[in-house]
Amino acid sequence: MEILIVFLPLLAAIISGFFGNKLGNRFSEILTSLFVSISAIFSIYIFYNVMINDYNSNIIISSWISSGTLEVNWSIKIDPLSSVMLVVVTFISSLVHIYSIGYMHHDPHKPRFMSYLSLFTFSMLMLVTSDNFLQLFFGWEGVGVCSYFLIGFWFKKQSANNAAIKAFLVNRVGDFGLALGIFLIFYYFGTINYNEVFNLIPTLISEKINFLGFNFVVIDLICILLFIGAMGKSAQIFLHTWLPDAMEGPTPVSALIHAATMVTAGVFLVVRCSPIYELSPLGLEIVTLIGMSTAFFAATVALVQNDIKKIIAYSTCSQLGYMFFAAGVGAYNVAMFHLFTHAFFKALLFLGAGSVIHSFQNEQDIKNMGGVWRKLPFTYLMMIIGTLALTGFPFLSGFYSKDAIIEFAYLEKGSLSNYAAVIGVITAIFTSIYSWRLIFLTFHGSFNNKKLDIKDLHESPLVMLIPLVLLSVGALFSGMFFKEIFIGTESSQLFWKDSIMFLEPLSKDHPPLWFLLLTPSFVVISIPFSYYLFLKKNLIIEQIVKINYPLYVFLKKKWYFDELYDFIFVKSFKSLGNFFWRKIDNLIIDRFGPDGISNIIKKFSLYAVKFQSGFIYQYAFIMLLGFSILLTFLIIK
Repeated sequence: MEILIVFLPLLAAIISGFFGNKLGNRFSEILTSLFVSISAIFSIYIFYNVMINDYNSNIIISSWISSGTLEVNWSIKIDPLSSVMLVVVTFISSLVHIYSIGYMHHDPHKPRFMSYLSLFTFSMLMLVTSDNFLQLFFGWEGVGVCSYFLIGFWFKKQSANNAAIKAFLVNRVGDFGLALGIFLIFYYFGTINYNEVFNLIPTLISEKINFLGFNFVVIDLICILLFIGAMGKSAQIFLHTWLPDAMEGPTPVSALIHAATMVTAGVFLVVRCSPIYELSPLGLEIVTLIGMSTAFFAATVALVQNDIKKIIAYSTCSQLGYMFFAAGVGAYNVAMFHLFTHAFFKALLFLGAGSVIHSFQNEQDIKNMGGVWRKLPFTYLMMIIGTLALTGFPFLSGFYSKDAIIEFAYLEKGSLSNYAAVIGVITAIFTSIYSWRLIFLTFHGSFNNKKLDIKDLHESPLVMLIPLVLLSVGALFSGMFFKEIFIGTESSQLFWKDSIMFLEPLSKDHPPLWFLLLTPSFVVISIPFSYYLFLKKNLIIEQIVKINYPLYVFLKKKWYFDELYDFIFVKSFKSLGNFFWRKIDNLIIDRFGPDGISNIIKKFSLYAVKFQSGFIYQYAFIMLLGFSILLTFLIIK
């Protein structure tokens, strides 16, 4: 069963990719959706078996590398952590496949698109079921390549090409750090298998290494390098710039890659390596700092965005920050709980946004929408559910997982944890404001689209709405049903066992009542506040923007990260490249290399051809000259 879970998507990708044009669009979309759905059903069964019967296994598919001390296998590792990821990846992927049948209906290259989706799913499954760092790296690079294919799927669109290249290059920065971390692990332990590394890691507590002129504790350096990889894949601050631009891809891609699967790979990596991070206070502090900074940064930028998909993308970036600072304060199980619930409501929001875009004929600016909740009642209801869950409205999934992160940070001793709790509350307020801004400007108020008539708008087809219903069930109830299993004081340790590091029992203390009510109160109050601000008194917003225009521009420009990177890296390297091209390549290498040699040969041939005159005395002269040179050479020798 485990083998089928992993390899059915690969088989679907191969058939649809190589034979889809011959077999037809309908066959490709049904085959890929069916195979991935079967994987999802089997994954749910595996998760149930792990949860009820403590099932775990490590199936060796084949031996991969056997060289000296390096023994690496292709394997499928099933434990509580991987079983959770299996459900998230396959369930969301199956719904995205089904949704794509309707969303990509008019695209002439549907078999290729469905093949890419299935190949991405296979790569992600290889990543989460690995029992060693090399197989993880294989899946890691696989999802990177597939994201490049999917973001740039509409390759005739220049902005999509640019976004795909940007995502690929930024992720290479993070992947370089991950590769260095894996090399360092093998250098010190002679193995890259999880269990062996985790058992040996305590032996390096005091070991130090000089890296780039700085002395690091080896464990700290390993954690930092691994986290750099996680930062790139999970779009954390400084390596986040690719995520908003990736919205150039089709909306199902946004739901699959940027909501529930690929971007969570970094969180999975940190949680999987919790035995290493627990021995590195510096590593955990960096994870906490980057996580809370990302949560705050992305939420502030989302406040002023107008592209419906980019608002949700920055929301994803922000929620990933929550997951990281949860892991940074030692709440690995809480981080996974938020990853689990977030998958449902964020995929719901992305696919709901896709339904809106589909109805508006590819319009994505929320300022060109409005007043359509009666025309799109089902999509409106699904988006409301997703927004309530995202903002942490009481008793929905986000309420249980996000508030658990803030509460755990509050209870954790240390100034950084307290700062994280404060940032968590502020970010939750911002999240609620920009989320309701999206809802009110998209569905309420006056209809602002000048290209379309509101009468022409209609609901999406049933094949696109059914996935929304299933995701809404998860957004409504996943937090309530799985809270005790994932983060309960005793039951969570019974569930997670050795897949997550618990150095000591989780605290049974609770924050004071005022703190427990703080975030939910702001979340509830923000609904009428946002309605009043964005619909009834829009002039207030204009006045706020006018008074704080430099701040507005700062947020609109996304804290100037793109401009800064363009100045530091793009322009400088472009200037350096031009210098080497003009001065080194053209004036030196070409002049004295191929161009110089060809010019010499050309000139020599022009002189030599003059001796081919047909006169015997000239040939005799050349023969005599050659004989003299040969005789001189022999005498000297």
